[in-house]
Amino acid sequence: MTRLSSGRRRRRRTGYRPGVTADVVVVGAGPAGATAALAALRAHPGLDVRLVDRADFPRDKPCGDGIAPHALDVLAGLGLEGLFDDRIPVHRLRLVKQGHGAARTTRSPNFVVPREIFDARLVAAALDAGARFERRRVRAVDHLDARVVVLAHGAHPLPGAAPRRGRTAFALRGYAPTPPGRASEQVIVFGDQRQPSYAWSFDRGDGWANVGYGEVLSPARAAPSRALLLGELERLLPGATEDGRAWRGHHLPLSSWRFRPPEGRVLTVGDAAGLINPLTGEGIYYAVLTGAAAGRAAAEALAAGRPQAAGRRYRRAVTPALGVHLVNTAAAARLSTLDVVVDAGVRAAARDQRIFDDFVDLGLGGGTLTPRLGAGLVAGLLRTGS
Repeated sequence: MTRLSSGRRRRRRTGYRPGVTADVVVVGAGPAGATAALAALRAHPGLDVRLVDRADFPRDKPCGDGIAPHALDVLAGLGLEGLFDDRIPVHRLRLVKQGHGAARTTRSPNFVVPREIFDARLVAAALDAGARFERRRVRAVDHLDARVVVLAHGAHPLPGAAPRRGRTAFALRGYAPTPPGRASEQVIVFGDQRQPSYAWSFDRGDGWANVGYGEVLSPARAAPSRALLLGELERLLPGATEDGRAWRGHHLPLSSWRFRPPEGRVLTVGDAAGLINPLTGEGIYYAVLTGAAAGRAAAEALAAGRPQAAGRRYRRAVTPALGVHLVNTAAAARLSTLDVVVDAGVRAAARDQRIFDDFVDLGLGGGTLTPRLGAGLVAGLLRTGS
């Protein structure tokens, strides 16, 4: 039986078996998959939606655990308002580069919620809406028997799925007691040796922080070892590893400059589509955004009697939301390989709240390299060079 967060109604789990056709089968019950199932049922409550995952919930998932307001806005549009009313919001974000810092209040609060909690609540919401869950490992796309399939299987490749583009990062995450100097804020310290990279400490509000270090992988150097990752975390954020636990590493398939979903009845969302912000490594916003779009597209295509049109509907929904944004994040990620540019960006964010807000929107939501942000970078470069 699937285990859900307390206070959530349980539904009978009906097994998905080959030869039994469902309207929609969603592979992977993380944020992208659970949101897709929920969105499909919000659009057309009578659909037979199967949510398949190899794990029961709650379950741990390596992640920075930061939930930005951009993602919460998407979920609110599906009726999930107040999802974290029992959690303590974080209003402060501090960016640090080579001793220079920009510590400001964000326009809207963020939350730091372990994926063990966040994912289980989304699954519970999907089940409450009428989805049916099965614990099962899917080994290939062609093993699925459904009118529309949504692939939300995460970073690991699945035979038969569309190939990904873009670079890959690797990060190590753990939980450690929050020191007084990092309480009530999210802290990011950009690396100064293995670029692009950064260490983080995100206070959960319960005495513990999600801490970690990640870097973009490069064929020019060896993949980072656990010892190297922990060493860089401790060097950039002294004391962050003390009494740390639950250390887990994970790959992050970073977004490229373009996302053009194929047509047809197989839709790919979130990490499975290689949708992780290449500037920050944030993926929750992309996961729920594409999951919601895919679920609605599947439901609309089925209602029209044209399941093969689901891919076209999905593309039309995500292109306006991600098209220009991905071009901008790709450009910003390339610029971030230069220490002087990152330093200039942090200095500009420290001087101007509006530039700080633009950077947050670019890194955590669907923002772009605004003229104001560009001018701030230029001004910062001139100051650095003077």
